[in-house]
Amino acid sequence: MTTSTTMDTGKSYHKQATGAAFDTVQRHATDQDITLFAGCFCPFVQRVWVALEYLGIPYKVYEVDPYKKPQELLELSPKGLVPALRLDNYSPPRALNESTVILEYLEDLASMSTKRSLLPPLSDPYARALVRLQSDHVNRTLVPAFYRYLQAQDPDAQIAGGREFLDAIETLVGLFERAEREVGGTGLWKEGGELGLADVLVGPWLLRATNVLKHYRGLELPRGPKFDGWLNRLLEHPAFKRTCSTEELYLDSYER
Repeated sequence: MTTSTTMDTGKSYHKQATGAAFDTVQRHATDQDITLFAGCFCPFVQRVWVALEYLGIPYKVYEVDPYKKPQELLELSPKGLVPALRLDNYSPPRALNESTVILEYLEDLASMSTKRSLLPPLSDPYARALVRLQSDHVNRTLVPAFYRYLQAQDPDAQIAGGREFLDAIETLVGLFERAEREVGGTGLWKEGGELGLADVLVGPWLLRATNVLKHYRGLELPRGPKFDGWLNRLLEHPAFKRTCSTEELYLDSYER
C-alpha cells in the first residue's frame, strides 16, 4: 500500500516505498542498533540503503516525510535532510548524516563485523585510489549535471544539460576503462566483479535516468556491449533491486 500527499503545487509525492523497496522496508521494521531515516524517492538515501543491503549490516528503516521534517529527523540532521542514521548502540544515541560520510562509516563498520567491502582489498591501495577517483567524479560532476538537466526549463538549457550529463557518464566510463587497463577492473564494470563503491554512488541516478529523464527529457543513455552489460548488472543486482520502488513512484515524485 502506498500513501501520497498533495503539495501546494498541486502535485503529489509519495511518502512510502512501493514494489520491492516496500517489501524491504517491511523486512527491516524491527529495532536495530542502526536506524536509517529515509525518504522513499531520494537517491541519496538509496545509495546508503544499497550499501546496508550489500554489506549485510543489520538496520531498521524509518520512512519519513522529508518535506515535513519530523522532530526525530531534525535531532539527527540539523537541516532535516535524509539520509540520516541514528546509532542506538550509544547512550544517548548518536547520529550521522550526509550520504558519503555514512557510506564511509558503513564500510568501516563492515570491516569489523560482516567482513564485506565496497572497495578493493587493502593490499591494493592503487585500485582503491582509482575507485575513489571514480566516486569523486560521480559526486562532483555527474550528480550535479543530473539536476541541472532535470531542472532546466528553457529548450536550449535542456539540450546543454543533456549533453553535460552524457559527457559526465562518458567520463565515468573512461575511469572504469582506466581501472580495467591498470588493475583488471573494479566493481561491476568488471564482468564477474562485485558491487563496488562507485556503482553504489552512481546507481540511483542512472536508475532515474532510465525512467525520469527518459520520460520528462527524452534521454537515451549510451549504448554498447560494455556499458549495457555493466548497467544491467548494476540495476539487476539483488542489493540494488531490493531498494527500488515502482517506476510510477519516481515519475510522480519528479513531476514537480
